[in-house]
Amino acid sequence: MSSVAENMSDIGLRSRMLVRDVMSSPVITIGEDAPVNKAAELMEKHGLGCIIVTNKEGKPLGIITERDLVARVLAKNVKPDSLQAKEVMTSPLITIEPHETINEAARRMSRLNIRRLGVVYKGQLIGLVSSKDILAVMPELVETIQERALIEGENRAQESAEESTPLAGYCDRCGGWSEDLKEVNGEYVCEDCKVELEEEEG
Repeated sequence: MSSVAENMSDIGLRSRMLVRDVMSSPVITIGEDAPVNKAAELMEKHGLGCIIVTNKEGKPLGIITERDLVARVLAKNVKPDSLQAKEVMTSPLITIEPHETINEAARRMSRLNIRRLGVVYKGQLIGLVSSKDILAVMPELVETIQERALIEGENRAQESAEESTPLAGYCDRCGGWSEDLKEVNGEYVCEDCKVELEEEEG
């Protein structure tokens, strides 16, 4: 078999790799009420670029990345110990299931312009997958991960992401798990709460 054919065969095999094959696990988490400096300490201790924020029941609420710390703490000259994790996190945590392909993970990252996805199985956070994890095994997916920024305008991409990608996570209003969160006035809510909010506004 020629090297080109071998390479194509290799890509074919790797393209069927699943999220569970490349995700990092277990996930380092921090409680929503913990001070931000504790989050930074954990990230430094474990050599992490992010940390997941959970509520008292251990459900993932959001994510704190290095960029969040720079933009929401350092740039505003705020004392890290005066802020709680929930005040700095990006929410909700966008998730994917472990049996999804890494191609799908790359497409979801591209559509939403994010670099990390929580991996959730039966409502439990079991891992984290990053664009680095994917590119380490399939560098050819770099174009998929970057295509949103290169091809689509931000607003159009956001609209298409909302139309085509169900967002799984915990409702900001009732706290219940939903496979299809909707954004209403900056909050991500389940279908039931969306209806209630629309009735209240109406």
